[in-house]
Amino acid sequence: MDAIHHQDLIGEDAVRKIRDFVESTPGCFFCTSDANGGPGDARPMTALQVDEVGNLWFISASDSLKNLELAADPSATLYFQGSAHSEFMHLEGIATVTRDSLKLKELWSFTMKTWFTEGEDDPRITLIKFAPTYGYYWDTKHGKAVASVKMLIGAVIGKTMDDSIEGRLDL
Repeated sequence: MDAIHHQDLIGEDAVRKIRDFVESTPGCFFCTSDANGGPGDARPMTALQVDEVGNLWFISASDSLKNLELAADPSATLYFQGSAHSEFMHLEGIATVTRDSLKLKELWSFTMKTWFTEGEDDPRITLIKFAPTYGYYWDTKHGKAVASVKMLIGAVIGKTMDDSIEGRLDL
């Protein structure tokens, strides 16, 4: 692979990349395994926070299939897509379902009453802490606007003007 287009990120740099990515694109597909170790479900979820060590935090319902699958196998995979032509990230890790009232207060927003009608005190609320163990990202070096212009020019002149960068995320 061309070194110009590859950059692995480790430790704090990986956490910073994950945090920046999630702040701009918090929606992902959260994928689990079923109780028999086979493929489980992929469902859209919103990462509410990336903490200082790179854990991603989600809110879920205690009676959800996702929580049942995580109880049987805590391994999970997240897939993020920022736009059609740039900003992709895939994370593998361990998801822990927990109840932490202080963390919930930190993450809670009024719109969550849509799913938890009793508010912050709804007994169905659980938190999921996703601790990434490995990841990979695809991004643009110069941002979406420059990448779009390069794609357009490349299409007109018939030459690839690749602006991508990719690499491992090791925490």
